[in-house]
Amino acid sequence: MADESGLETHAQHGNSSATQPGGNGTRAQQTRRDVNLKRTLLFIGIAAASAGIAYAIVRATLARPPVDPTTERIQSLIDEANRLLKQLDDKKSA
Repeated sequence: MADESGLETHAQHGNSSATQPGGNGTRAQQTRRDVNLKRTLLFIGIAAASAGIAYAIVRATLARPPVDPTTERIQSLIDEANRLLKQLDDKKSA
């Protein structure tokens, strides 16, 4: 595969730039891309975690308000009125 002088030719090995990575410049670019990708994924992960925590805090803060005794009394009166109306309907049907 090598001639007598020890030099290899492109004809003997095909297009070496297509089969082998380039010099250090290409590796540096690939490393830079990898670092940028990792950094981007890290920021996306932090943003997602922050959004989840913010959502949980807002949801906990906006939970149901404490039960008001007046509201309970009104609901019980409505239930009693409905019960009495049902009894009247039953008496009319019978």
